[in-house]
Amino acid sequence: MFHLSPWIFLVFIGSTLAATADQWRGRAIYQLITDRYALPNGADANACNVTDQTWCGGTWLTIKDNLDYIQNAGFTAVWISPVSQNYEGPRTVYGDAYHGYWIADASQLNSHFGTSDDLKALSAELHRRGMYLMVDIVANNVMATSTTPDFSNYMFKEPTQYHPYCPIDWGNVTSVQDCWLGDTKVTLPDLNTEDPTVASTYGTWINNLVQEYGIDGLRIDAAKHVQAPFWASFCASAGVFCLGEVFGDDIPTASSYQQVMDSVLNYPLYDAIVQAFSIPGPANVSGLAAVMGQIQNGFEDSTVLGNFLENQDVPRWHSLSVDPQSLYNAMVLTFMSDGIPIVYYGQEQSLDGTADPYNRGPLWTSGYQQTATYNLTTTLNKLRNYLVNNTNWAQSRTQVLQVTSDGLAIMKENIVTIMTNIGSPPQNTSVFAYTSWPNSFSSTDILSCKQYAVGSGGTVEVEYSKGVQPVILVPDDILEGSKLCRQVDNTSSTSD
Repeated sequence: MFHLSPWIFLVFIGSTLAATADQWRGRAIYQLITDRYALPNGADANACNVTDQTWCGGTWLTIKDNLDYIQNAGFTAVWISPVSQNYEGPRTVYGDAYHGYWIADASQLNSHFGTSDDLKALSAELHRRGMYLMVDIVANNVMATSTTPDFSNYMFKEPTQYHPYCPIDWGNVTSVQDCWLGDTKVTLPDLNTEDPTVASTYGTWINNLVQEYGIDGLRIDAAKHVQAPFWASFCASAGVFCLGEVFGDDIPTASSYQQVMDSVLNYPLYDAIVQAFSIPGPANVSGLAAVMGQIQNGFEDSTVLGNFLENQDVPRWHSLSVDPQSLYNAMVLTFMSDGIPIVYYGQEQSLDGTADPYNRGPLWTSGYQQTATYNLTTTLNKLRNYLVNNTNWAQSRTQVLQVTSDGLAIMKENIVTIMTNIGSPPQNTSVFAYTSWPNSFSSTDILSCKQYAVGSGGTVEVEYSKGVQPVILVPDDILEGSKLCRQVDNTSSTSD
């Protein structure tokens, strides 16, 4: 369906597939909801209405058959929604379990998405391409439609293996960990993961799942709703990279989970990016810079945090910000600073949607076009993959060079990135970056393929009187061999 770019095959020649944090730090992840990524041949492409909150027909095999679209954009890992059996029963007030997060028997696969052989085929094809498979895991809870469910159909069948029902008091840590997510219409019974039998059964299950399906990494749902020591043993049993969801912007809380798993989703950075770049918004660039420093100081390892702008639990960027350049500048930060970039399916197609279910629409309605955002994503991945394989990019840490009310300049591994939050209309303003580069140092902006002159004292000026877009300055000696900006006119641009 899609032509595979020849440079893709060069990225991982000579590397071996592994599943450690050190190997994952150089990856770029494409997150998708299995039901919403691609349809089988002959299916009705117009039949998926997000307000119906039901299955639309995506499977593990339709992901496998449409991987070129993801790999052509330069992604080196795919994160799929949970694979375990979900609730089967009368339609709930919130629809059906198309998303995969309403777990019933975790030890069984979700038949809506395919068979065991289908999941193995997806894993094998990803590995054939040199890509990793990340699977979403729900261990905190199962799903029910009452506060007194019959547990006989679950993997854990005894009521004593669950915490007693209680609604969460969000100001109380014990309540957050032991009480039930959901509401009284769709309840999420909370597993008693302190129970040795529950813990050991989970450990055996996840080890078997990882081994049988060749899983390279786990995304851990609702990590902060489980007592932290459980995750240490769970992830040790899995033996692969664990990326936890710790929802919220409190850095001490989020960073504490990096003591028991490899990494967490970078919600503190996400919230700061929204505050800095969304239009309309507070344009709080200084707040973003401060959070970036707090993240580096507060986390054990900021280079493996999961950077994102969208996912299934937050509004799509297009619903938060009316200006396309706000997305481009925010995207550049997630790729060019510390951490692992994660792109939620459809971000590259500018899909919109506020909360569930509107942020979970089908991708196929986009026609999988090579939009300006898709092309920008491809360029960012191509540069980052090149830097990962040829420099110390993945391990190096970002330095903030300059902060203004409408701009941010950073440096990472001698790459200078300058972003602005003023939006698309040209304005008579500039952002300066004060680098360590010598006067007349030669660098190229890989997004416009224009060369930038370095002034006295290492000063680089980006002015916005002719347009507003991010700038990524790569020293020409590093750029050699990257195949970026070759045979491209110096006035060209990837922006809308």
